[in-house]
Amino acid sequence: MTTIVVLDGDQTGQELLEEALRTLDPEVTRCDLSFKRFDLSLENRRATGNQVVYDASEQIKKAGYAIKAATITPGDSDDVGSPNALLRELIGAQVILRIGRRIPHIRPVAGVHAPIAVVRMAVDGAYNAKEWREGEGLDEIAYSTRRISRRTCRAVAEYTFRYAQRNSATVFGGPKYTVSPVYEGMFKEELDAAHERYPDVRYNLHLIDATYALLLETSGEALVIPALNRDGDTISDLILKMFGTIAGAESAVLALDEDFRVKTIITEAPHGTAPMLEGKNIANPMAMILAGAALLRNLRTNAGTAASRAIYESCFEAVYDGIRTPDLGGQTSTSDFTDEVIKRVKGKLEVWDSLGE
Repeated sequence: MTTIVVLDGDQTGQELLEEALRTLDPEVTRCDLSFKRFDLSLENRRATGNQVVYDASEQIKKAGYAIKAATITPGDSDDVGSPNALLRELIGAQVILRIGRRIPHIRPVAGVHAPIAVVRMAVDGAYNAKEWREGEGLDEIAYSTRRISRRTCRAVAEYTFRYAQRNSATVFGGPKYTVSPVYEGMFKEELDAAHERYPDVRYNLHLIDATYALLLETSGEALVIPALNRDGDTISDLILKMFGTIAGAESAVLALDEDFRVKTIITEAPHGTAPMLEGKNIANPMAMILAGAALLRNLRTNAGTAASRAIYESCFEAVYDGIRTPDLGGQTSTSDFTDEVIKRVKGKLEVWDSLGE
């Protein structure tokens, strides 16, 4: 039996996690799964002084698999902070993978139609920078000290080129190394070195600002964009929206072993807690449901692979058939969309079993 660590969250994020868990039920997926839950809501993080995050990370490292709801990050620097950044550090994550995909019958922006993956640094950079201020009035100066490691740069570069090779995609974009030749230049060095190890992978290096502009001129080829932590955060939101909605794709946080193979994965939706949608049953659960599918795919079992494929196909086929939440121009409720996906997943697995597949 495989244990999945479930990380509860806040507001609509928690509601959508519950929808994803309905699709992961062993009676739906035919996978031998058990679930161990940790309450990462803002209220409980404050009550435990973030101890629940530390406890959850230990369990994640043992199990290897987790699915997380969106959580609130308070704005006060003296508060409990972001559980995302802390979890990534505690499990030794190096990579965040987000993939924009064409959603059936949803018109994308510009010429995009092939998948665009963003391989983002999971740690360091702007999100772990030390900040302080000196002086007063108009003479006050704010400082920020960022850091990245060659180990993380190499992990992201290696994962980028391996992913591009598996998916016949072009490595596209890169850091602003002309302005920051020492700091961001380290990342470029590792990308260049990875290209030497994978010469068959197409490599179109661009500065990050040019990458944004060129995305609007893409001819539709599959792309993989390697990015620093904050660059990847911002460009992945743009790319997902270019395909129709930020709720249309999952996000995976990956910790890699010494051979750059995935040893720990946390999947989640890339969007936030959407407080304005809480309790209305209209939010799009697709990203959270696909987060569950991504988790099953990484089990590397026949049952997990079949269930993952069934969930992916069921989500996109439902949208193709006009079963859409309001963000995609439809009238389907959150729970009804999940019900439809579950019905289709059960049907597919039954048919495939009958066919001996």
